[in-house]
Amino acid sequence: MGASENNTAKPRVRPIVRLGIFLISHTNILSVVCFIAGVVALLLLPILAKNTYISENALMPGSANNMLSTHHVSDANKLIKDLTDLEFRSGASPIDSQKLIAHYMSALDAEVTFHKFYPQFDQFHPLHFFTSPNSGIISENATCSSFGINTVGIIRAPCGDGKEASVLVTPYNPNKVGLGEAFSLGIAYSVFSLLSRVTWLAKDIVWLVADSQYGEYSGVAAWLRAYQAPSIQRLDIVNSETCNGSSIFNELGQGLYLDGKLYGGFRHAGTMAAALVIKVAEQGNQYEDSLNIYAEASNGQMPNLDLINIVNYLAVHKQGLRIKVKKMWSLLGSRWLYTLGVIFESLGKISRSLNPQWKFGIPATEYVEGAATLASSLYYQGLGVPTGPHGAFRDYQVDAITLEISPKVSLTKMIRRNEFILRGGRLIEGVIRSINNLLEKFHQSFFLYLLTSPSKFVSVGVYMIPFALLVAPLPIVAAYLHVNASDSTPQTTSALEVNASPKSWKWLNSARKVLVIHLWGAVISLLPFFLCQVPNTTPTMNFVLWGLLSAFSLLILYMILGSPIFEAAASRPEKNKWASLKSVTISTAFIGLSLMSVINFATAEIGALHIVPICLMARPLKLDFQARSWRTLLRASCNIALGFIVFPPVAFVLLKGAFEDFYGMNFGDYWNWVESLWVWNSATYLYVGVVHLPCWALCIHILFHPC
Repeated sequence: MGASENNTAKPRVRPIVRLGIFLISHTNILSVVCFIAGVVALLLLPILAKNTYISENALMPGSANNMLSTHHVSDANKLIKDLTDLEFRSGASPIDSQKLIAHYMSALDAEVTFHKFYPQFDQFHPLHFFTSPNSGIISENATCSSFGINTVGIIRAPCGDGKEASVLVTPYNPNKVGLGEAFSLGIAYSVFSLLSRVTWLAKDIVWLVADSQYGEYSGVAAWLRAYQAPSIQRLDIVNSETCNGSSIFNELGQGLYLDGKLYGGFRHAGTMAAALVIKVAEQGNQYEDSLNIYAEASNGQMPNLDLINIVNYLAVHKQGLRIKVKKMWSLLGSRWLYTLGVIFESLGKISRSLNPQWKFGIPATEYVEGAATLASSLYYQGLGVPTGPHGAFRDYQVDAITLEISPKVSLTKMIRRNEFILRGGRLIEGVIRSINNLLEKFHQSFFLYLLTSPSKFVSVGVYMIPFALLVAPLPIVAAYLHVNASDSTPQTTSALEVNASPKSWKWLNSARKVLVIHLWGAVISLLPFFLCQVPNTTPTMNFVLWGLLSAFSLLILYMILGSPIFEAAASRPEKNKWASLKSVTISTAFIGLSLMSVINFATAEIGALHIVPICLMARPLKLDFQARSWRTLLRASCNIALGFIVFPPVAFVLLKGAFEDFYGMNFGDYWNWVESLWVWNSATYLYVGVVHLPCWALCIHILFHPC
């Protein structure tokens, strides 16, 4: 009797299985709770931000007294004066300014070289998408006269072994010498002059005066390619049989060969520890000297946080500069954001009254500024486009930032000019000295973070929580829909008797449709390559052609998907076929967002905010209208609104209008934005074309499904 009871006893269900069944059976509540919690967690990030700190003890910023003196400032003023005088001298050529800079470098016993490069091909090419931007693809329109020349000076470290180096970069256009560029050269020269005489230098110093006539990024990227790649792989020569640049270099090196200080060929220093791009804004700030920090590189890459921390510490505590990072200025005047800040501030006061150790809540004004900075950091990381020439270094895993110094008064006034150069030079000196103390590359601090102010950050362990909450319902809802679609599939008695397993494979028909739509997304992502070959087209015309070709190809696919080839072999139409299609669509959206979070977390975060709601809410409008209840009509209205808003061009227009202005906006703006993505090989372009747009098209197909 006991044996029979044991045989008929039900197996014990594991707790994890019970939890899964419970979650699947309550998908609607779970989806709403997780999405709201994800949005709230995202809004809480400015409050959860921590103060920055220097993780690497060896950096020791500000531990030594500054050695840069007024003597070095006088030398800098002399260089600035000579450069500005060349601008007004009749008969002066761009080569004269480069010769002048090389002469000043050679006077400091530095190794001086010239690096010749050609403008790069910047159009979209599918085969070169996954390479670094401008990766040695010479422009088809390049001629022997269209080239740039970088001037490079190298100081060998007296205490080093030549295996490591720090890099200073100053973009400079020899065809038009701006006052800001002249001052940036003057500040860099004052530091270079000091470092050529010190005895404590343990890393080589490379000063790159990057020719910016073809853009600030182009010259730096070309020099880095030549620096990092072997000489046999350099692609900086066009038509070497017909282009002879020896006369140019002879003219540049005239007067330097006599001293033996101009070196032929390409000169290397050690492995780059870090790089600083120095720029000076020509417009005065009118309040105080300030420093703008630009850190974003391609595909959301950021330099080690310690590099920003030492700049922030030295600028604020040693030189009295005001630090600025990019903000979404439209959010600073937002009333709803300020109201939200007031609510969080009140909650913080209540929590501290209950327990003084609970440090929750910040002042409302600080919350608004933190949110505006966080939104800017999230946007520019998600965009995947470098915010300055420092981005070229990050492609080679070298930590680099751009420092733009803004003077209090105009640079045309002599008042406080020496003080401005002295403060800027001492800041760079302090940063170089801290980098010089490093025994290895930056590794202690964070590489994945979002800034809410120059002195506060949100680490990856915190800002991944909103993303996890946003995408958590996707696999659960997909499993729920798959189970329901399988259980409701009608089958004949003979089919059940022969084999009960085919009903679990009905989703393959939906998977086939989803695969074809995603292939469609990949195809239309390649269309710009062919549209760029059409001559004499405007951005608006390209956008219209792209849209028409995309819609036409989608219409053809829709007709193909409706053919019997893609229909299941059921005896009668399945009313719940849309549920299976939605299940596979949600699964692919989850996979796409998860993969994107590995490449660029900011893009995945922004993408989840857009695509997750419509993926979860998509339901045939026919069923909602037939029900005729306020709940179903509200859901149908939300689906129609989301279907309109999530469409990529519409989402771009709305976001640009919210953060900037709707004035002067046209269809060509979206083409220009997309063009900037593929020119810089941003993974965001692939996400929009291969993940976001196909998922949107599938959700629209579900909304108009003839169930």
